[in-house]
Amino acid sequence: MKHQSRQRLFFVVAILFGVSAAAWLVFSAIQDNMRYFVSPSEIHAGLAPKDHALRVGGLVVAGSVRRPGENEDLTVRFELTDNKKRVSVVYTGILPDLFREGQGIVAIGKLRPDGVFAAREVLAKHDENYMPQEVQEALDKAEDAADVGRAMRESAGGTL
Repeated sequence: MKHQSRQRLFFVVAILFGVSAAAWLVFSAIQDNMRYFVSPSEIHAGLAPKDHALRVGGLVVAGSVRRPGENEDLTVRFELTDNKKRVSVVYTGILPDLFREGQGIVAIGKLRPDGVFAAREVLAKHDENYMPQEVQEALDKAEDAADVGRAMRESAGGTL
């Protein structure tokens, strides 16, 4: 094989490798950031996708927040409701300052095999009059609590 042909082959292989690596990186980033929105009723109905990052939205149940003692870690347990069903949530970290019982939140994480939602991030509303748009629209549109997640996906154009 001549030097020029070998150089051309190397160039083509390098281009193909670069394009393949870029495509893999883009696909991985999209896959990692894809989060499905589900309601507590959908989790109880078994409609939450397994092994996927999820967003669970609802209201923090009054009296359900259990914080550790002073010398323990930052693990907090609480329950979320869509006014029909409840799901237990465990979160380790510092909660937002605006987190409190009775307010709307969105928790991002994964559903454990025991049915407890392990949140890695908790997003709280900004003020007393604010509720995330997709949560408010879903609660307004849903005739039944099992429809909250579907209504939220529809109100967001199917992107949740």
